[in-house]
Amino acid sequence: MAAGRERRAEADTFAARCKKQLHRVRTGLRRSAVDYFRGDGSDWVALAALLLTIPVITGATLVNSVWFSPAALVLPIVAGGLVLRPASLLGLYAAAATALIIESVKLGPYTEGPSRVTPGTVLVVAACGFFGLLIAQFRSRVGVPWRRGGTMLFDLRERIRVQSKLPKLPVGWHREMALRPAGGQSFSGDFVVAARTNGGRTLEVVLTDVSGKGMDAGSRALLLSGAFGGLLGSLPPHAFLPAANGYLLRQDWDEGFATSIHLVLDLDSGDYELFSAGHPPGLQLSAGSGRWEEKSAEGPLLGVYDGAQFDSVKGTLRPGDVLMLFTDGLVETSDRDIAEGMDRLTGEADRYVAGGFHGAAWHLIEAVARDVNDDRALLLICRETSGG
Repeated sequence: MAAGRERRAEADTFAARCKKQLHRVRTGLRRSAVDYFRGDGSDWVALAALLLTIPVITGATLVNSVWFSPAALVLPIVAGGLVLRPASLLGLYAAAATALIIESVKLGPYTEGPSRVTPGTVLVVAACGFFGLLIAQFRSRVGVPWRRGGTMLFDLRERIRVQSKLPKLPVGWHREMALRPAGGQSFSGDFVVAARTNGGRTLEVVLTDVSGKGMDAGSRALLLSGAFGGLLGSLPPHAFLPAANGYLLRQDWDEGFATSIHLVLDLDSGDYELFSAGHPPGLQLSAGSGRWEEKSAEGPLLGVYDGAQFDSVKGTLRPGDVLMLFTDGLVETSDRDIAEGMDRLTGEADRYVAGGFHGAAWHLIEAVARDVNDDRALLLICRETSGG
């Protein structure tokens, strides 16, 4: 009993209460910082910090206006436009305007000497404040804090890249994919979804080209890649493109069409089936003859009309054969039709016949359509010989 009373007495000491209160404050600040970073918390910490910089800048300007210009007040204003919400930003602007008035009164009229508050200084500060407020309002409307905007775009890009990875194939098969967005951007309207179905014995790959290019088509490509990835393997092969067509029609986009080609490959026998929705034909290299053959399936664009039919074409990949699937950005330009582009592609691909196609996809895009201002994608499926 006595020992218990002593422990309670120790817990009730001033030092213990201070330690407990300090722990609560530290926990609260940490939680506020995490919430603020995620965009869920208050911005009072940033507002308080920026408000403190204004009297510091004002005092330095009054002491030495040659080294500390009155225009230095744009620094907290620019920072506020990046981190504060619009309501908090107005409070910061009021403090900056008050500081400008104080500097103007203390330093005297601008006509009596240099390094004073001039009309130009006021215009610069006001212009920075105006653009900062526009940025803050846009960020508030989107609901994404500036600290997470770049992270979210990076995450979206990585999700598209992960979804475009092809599954590992059994011994005797090689696959590779290369994708080049238009204009060197990070987002593309071309994407691939792939899966091994039927107990792993079948490879299903869908290569899609969304209308538009680059950033304009990137958001729609992300949405469609997720939807197509969910449909692939959940439906029989002949039902995939009709389901994808229906999904696109339900989106009711102004520019909502897409082309797509769906490969269904039996990894045991090499037999395959190609379904196409307005997509350029595939190209198959026959190891026996050394010639490339077009594999054209019939079907309309996705997202144009309901009830569309998609007919397939069948083929077989024998040891040494290669199948190429690609988007029109690789073979078609404003000054070159698709037939000429396909001839150029097969001519470049012939260089890899003797040495194998490992690593060829990226180099083929470089050789055939390096500077084309369109999204380009190339998929290679190779059945290797017993010695390969």
